[in-house]
Amino acid sequence: MKQRALTTRFPGLHVAVIMDGNGRWAVGRGQPRIAGHREGAKVVREIVEGAPGLGIGTLTLYAFSSDNWKRPGREVSALMRLFRTYLASETAKCVQNGVRLDVIGRRDRIPPVLRKAIEAAEAETAGGDRLHLRIAIDYSARDTLVEAAAACRATSAHLDREAFTALIEKVSHSDPAPEVDLLIRTGGEQRLSDFLLWECAYAELYFDRCLWPDFSVRRLSMAVEEYSRRERRFGGLPAAAAS
Repeated sequence: MKQRALTTRFPGLHVAVIMDGNGRWAVGRGQPRIAGHREGAKVVREIVEGAPGLGIGTLTLYAFSSDNWKRPGREVSALMRLFRTYLASETAKCVQNGVRLDVIGRRDRIPPVLRKAIEAAEAETAGGDRLHLRIAIDYSARDTLVEAAAACRATSAHLDREAFTALIEKVSHSDPAPEVDLLIRTGGEQRLSDFLLWECAYAELYFDRCLWPDFSVRRLSMAVEEYSRRERRFGGLPAAAAS
């Protein structure tokens, strides 16, 4: 399979992370769930700063799924405020560190004030060339695939994989990104939860039992190190067997 990494501005690994465990982290300490989300945001800052040093060119973080709207309204509202606070505090740092920010997912259901903050942050960081940071908000891989398929059917065009991938990126508001090399999920669960189902076709999976607020650059480095030891054949044979 052709690796689309060569078609993007950001060479290096594409690591995607399902940041699971914020609520459990807080509840375990007798704190409200939003306290875990605040601690999780601090870890996001650390991981974004450390990722380029580990050879990561694209980092996609699963922050809020389309199914998360089912959570209590109070928690959802607090999360939306936290996203806006994060953008306000981190955009200048992203510019300084060469980080380009994209928010992938639906835009029509998030509060207008957050939508404007996202658009402003994306515009301000557009020149970043060290790390492509994608944050998934109101994101569903299945809904994205359905929308892309509908767009394809409307044009009656026959698209190859690369063209369909470009269509997926368009409907999810993302600049071109390579396929995911390594998917990490914290919190002990072992499922994809409707995250990047197309882009993870050949991703290596890594499950870490630690809750997201306890994650660190050291643990990210451990995941990347394990990834480097895995043999990726993309449906082919090992070099020795193929010769």
